Amino acid sequence: MELIKPGTHIQFTRYRKIAIILSSAVNLAVLLLLFFKGPNLGVDFAGGTMVHLRFQQAVTIPDIRRALETIHLGGGVIQDFGERGGNEYLVRLDKTSVELGALSEQMKKSLTDKFGAGKFEVRRIESVGPKVGADLRFRGAMSVIAATIMMGVYLWFRFDFRFGIGAVVALLHDVLVTIGALLLANYEFDLTIVAALLTVVGYSVNDTVIVCDRIRENMRKVRRESLETIINTSINETLSRTIITVSTAIMVLFALFFLGGAVIRPFAFALLVGFFSGVYSTIFIATPVILMWEKGAKKR
Repeated sequence: MELIKPGTHIQFTRYRKIAIILSSAVNLAVLLLLFFKGPNLGVDFAGGTMVHLRFQQAVTIPDIRRALETIHLGGGVIQDFGERGGNEYLVRLDKTSVELGALSEQMKKSLTDKFGAGKFEVRRIESVGPKVGADLRFRGAMSVIAATIMMGVYLWFRFDFRFGIGAVVALLHDVLVTIGALLLANYEFDLTIVAALLTVVGYSVNDTVIVCDRIRENMRKVRRESLETIINTSINETLSRTIITVSTAIMVLFALFFLGGAVIRPFAFALLVGFFSGVYSTIFIATPVILMWEKGAKKR
């Protein structure tokens, strides 16, 4: 099945300067957001205790806060969770020395006194110590960085050094764009988001491999053409495959995002942004970097 007719010659590299300027501005904005605002860290990374509550009737956050004040857990953050009208809330506590079992019983007693028996459900409780949270945060960041570098090394050995450089730059772009979208959407960063970023890296490099493989084939077949012409031809030849592949993945992710529930929504959102960014970066970031590297090598 081909969506793009054979013989199509879209000059993608013609727009490389605009794409690089736009992408650089977006990446710089994300870095500034990370520096000045910082990510909204979940319990996995920040440490503390998270309690997921579901009520049978409509309640307000002040009502929940007043009920929990009786067990003296200190200042916590209470926020809506899930669908509107679902009466689900997350209670975030910075720290607590109470064991999870005892904490659950204390909360149940306080909420029962306030709202009545059987009117609520403690769906889950998660607790992470501050040292463990810091360690998970460091390991999560290192795993994404290591995966990005190793993907570039893989393309270096499989194709050429310039292809590896192009892949690393494109993957860094995809990770930053995804992080920026998560910051703007105010989703929490936890281990699930790390898994999403690693998935984005793997998916993006897969598309880059396909295009680079076609570039290498065309370089062997058409030796008289310039590298820029070969790159444009290779992208056009693989464009139909790229559109079909990303479209099927996007349809599944839309279903996860809208129907999968609040727990899976941040993961699906990160993949949606990352997959779109992966297609863009392969065409407008990775291949222009390869072309600029080639031109720089000729000047030297």
